[in-house]
Amino acid sequence: MITKSMKLSHLGVEKLWKIMTDAKEPSSSNSNFSNEFQSSQQMDWLRVQDSLKGKLITEDDFKWRLPTREKEGSCEILKYVGGVDLSFSKDDSSIACGTLVVLDLTTHKVVYEDSSIVRLHIPYLPGFLAFREAPVLLELLDKMKNNAHCFFPQLLMVDGNGLLHPRGFGLACHIGVLADLPTVGVGKNLHHVDGLTQSTVRELLQAADSPEHVLPLIGDSGCTWGAAMRSSQGSLKPIFISVGHRISLATAIEIVRMTCRFRVPEPIRQADIRSRERLRNNQ
Repeated sequence: MITKSMKLSHLGVEKLWKIMTDAKEPSSSNSNFSNEFQSSQQMDWLRVQDSLKGKLITEDDFKWRLPTREKEGSCEILKYVGGVDLSFSKDDSSIACGTLVVLDLTTHKVVYEDSSIVRLHIPYLPGFLAFREAPVLLELLDKMKNNAHCFFPQLLMVDGNGLLHPRGFGLACHIGVLADLPTVGVGKNLHHVDGLTQSTVRELLQAADSPEHVLPLIGDSGCTWGAAMRSSQGSLKPIFISVGHRISLATAIEIVRMTCRFRVPEPIRQADIRSRERLRNNQ
């Protein structure tokens, strides 16, 4: 991990993107071929993860400030927060709808929405979710950026984990590094890493005498992977917040708290609602 901004070269991004998107779905009729495919594919994907992980920034690295913090010079205020989510067809799990929304923090209204229905050919392998989902979501971001849209997000919330991942590099990290955008990972389920388990975390959260309902997720190694948070009144199930890219955990928690009307932060909740609705209307 590094603590200053370092952008990937254009050629480097193209090479990594090609590896991420070139995978083909293995034939289910030949189990030996399928196993060989997974082994070969995993080796490629491990190399990509390691390459991207070297560009990861885990501290605040942006030019805006939070509305709750004191003004520092002519620094702009965080106003446009994006959320991305992928929903899957109930009839065919290879059909998915990726959705990007942008929320105006001053009004809490959605000011931008775009989605794409795709057939996914890349298989899901545990620990490698980003290789299946990130290309769809990055394409939506690229489209918005190429159109020079005035509501392009200053920060992106991802329905998925960041550092809170078996290899410390989840979907939110992939998207953040490749898009060079501050990102926050928000998971609804806990990855069992470094001795952390969902049942233990829930017990600790219930026992914690904290008015903020936030529990740092510290593993057996002493590493802080993220935080569990009860994000709304009466919510028994926590959400799991982790750094994606170019943001600190403390700032990530503060922004999640600012955007939660319900259990899930509003940018992600709206992306989820709209992606499901688009799928229903498409059937």
